[in-house]
Amino acid sequence: MINNKGYSLVVFPEKCHGCGICVVACPVNAANDPNVAGGAGPESEENIVIRVENGVIKIVNPELCGGCGTCVEFCPVDAIKLVRVK
Repeated sequence: MINNKGYSLVVFPEKCHGCGICVVACPVNAANDPNVAGGAGPESEENIVIRVENGVIKIVNPELCGGCGTCVEFCPVDAIKLVRVK
């Protein structure tokens, strides 16, 4: 999923085991949804970047991603990458 900042978050669903660490670690998610900041799942998809859906990570609003790479760093199974797009 490409955003307007020149990079994309790439998800490898076959690696993801749905732990949700990336969802909680994402600073955009935490800032925009108090449930995420408290360690729970997001209340809605409106203001978040990523969520776990059916046991696999899903990028829902790539345009909100700031490109910090926190989700990538916290993923224990390397199921997310941040890739520069030309």
